[in-house]
Amino acid sequence: MELKTIVYNKDASIRLDKFLISELSDTSRTNIQNLISQGYILVNDNNTKSNYKLKFNDKITIQFKEPEELDVKKENIEINIVYEDDDLLIVNKEKGMVVHPSVGHKNGTLVNALMYHVDKLSSINGIIRPGIVHRIDKDTSGLLIVAKNDKTHIKLSEMIANKEVKRKYYALVHGNIKHDYGTIDAPIARNPRERKEMAIIDEGKKAITHFRVIDRFEKFTLLECELETGRTHQIRVHMKYIGYPLAGDLVYGPRKTLDTNGQMLHSKSLEFVHPISNKLINIETELPNYFNEILKRLS
Repeated sequence: MELKTIVYNKDASIRLDKFLISELSDTSRTNIQNLISQGYILVNDNNTKSNYKLKFNDKITIQFKEPEELDVKKENIEINIVYEDDDLLIVNKEKGMVVHPSVGHKNGTLVNALMYHVDKLSSINGIIRPGIVHRIDKDTSGLLIVAKNDKTHIKLSEMIANKEVKRKYYALVHGNIKHDYGTIDAPIARNPRERKEMAIIDEGKKAITHFRVIDRFEKFTLLECELETGRTHQIRVHMKYIGYPLAGDLVYGPRKTLDTNGQMLHSKSLEFVHPISNKLINIETELPNYFNEILKRLS
């Protein structure tokens, strides 16, 4: 356990969490607040709250948690790494692969594969989700960012929260959308009647999806969707909300749909400024075979 001690000797009072943002420049305010609530940050050797107002000669002790030893089983599963450097990598995930272990999916996940192929991964999300900055559903294919260290992980999380990462998806939806462009602004939260699903809820978190039509078929429309926010199942819930659910989506779509083994959704491109090197990262993938085969059948 690494310790850092700071003596606050200014006259003007300031909130503990706000003061520490300048002292711990690589740590977000949310993570600082979590460290305080978990007892890793003490004032005068006592637990306190994030809104504590500092006083002259207060002694602040910060205990940095050592990364937990990762005990997820390494598995030699082939994965498609489309970009990699010392701080992060980008994976083009196959449809049907679960991102991280959970009850019922302890093996065969992207994390199991990453543990085998990558020497170091960030520990922010613990032993079950090392390196995972954001996730996509099991039956969604495409691009996913993975952090190799905690500093990169924190910065990427902040960038996503600040809408500094452009994420574009291709989605095949039921129906024929007449407008070429559109924006869906509807809050999303856990469905109170079905806890495994998300829904449009007035008290939910802000969720915005922009879309444009790529192609139209007799009973379906191919869209490019850009996420302004990143809520769970956002595109799937938003498209259902406006009456054009995703093809193959047995959770949010109609019972009579295309036989695709899950929703037709592909994370096609990522664009962001590298959090460490500051160079522009712009990665775009071709549509996978399963997606193209369905489009050919509809043409």
